[in-house]
Amino acid sequence: MKQKRSLVITTVASIILVLGISGSIQAQAGHSEGLVNADLASDKELLALPHMNATIVKGIMERRPFLRMADLNSFLAQSLNKEQLAELYRKMFVQINLNTATEEEILMIPGTGKRMLREFLEYRPYKTLAQFHKEIGKYVDDKELARLEQYVFVPINLNTASDEDILSIPGAGKRMVREFKEYRPYTNIEKFRKEIGKYVDKKEVARLERYVTLN
Repeated sequence: MKQKRSLVITTVASIILVLGISGSIQAQAGHSEGLVNADLASDKELLALPHMNATIVKGIMERRPFLRMADLNSFLAQSLNKEQLAELYRKMFVQINLNTATEEEILMIPGTGKRMLREFLEYRPYKTLAQFHKEIGKYVDDKELARLEQYVFVPINLNTASDEDILSIPGAGKRMVREFKEYRPYTNIEKFRKEIGKYVDKKEVARLERYVTLN
């Protein structure tokens, strides 16, 4: 009897574990393994990063949100050389849209080269982050996959995204989950801007909009 009960508990635990893993993979913005988000970090966090100074940090704070990684790179390239940028991007980045990022933006991810660029592009369009895991996981191990995941996202569908999908958006919390879902169905992006604009300013609406789609 004890053996049966133990087997049942083990089986249930395994199922829960599998569901938990698959659920986390479905989240549409990559989980951070310590990578700082340039759009959300405090000035103290930014100052602690390689090659940062008060002038650069002030410029980031004034210009954000950066709706493209290319915009952040253009600003930083005025003060930092390629080697310094590469070192900084190991610590800080603005996530790129897997379906619309330019080749130059993909190559800004430290450690990527022409081969990985080719693989990123080959599997477009990405419907879920799970697809990224599956396809890119053919070429790198789990540790490298987790590192790369930090730099990317797949936009979530405003009308069908799960709570977990919404919470994967950097800076989104339970309150934002409630607001996102309250105004469904969204028939156009203007409705999203209007309704979410009741709770956050225009800059934050624009930042959040990067992570959503109606397609």
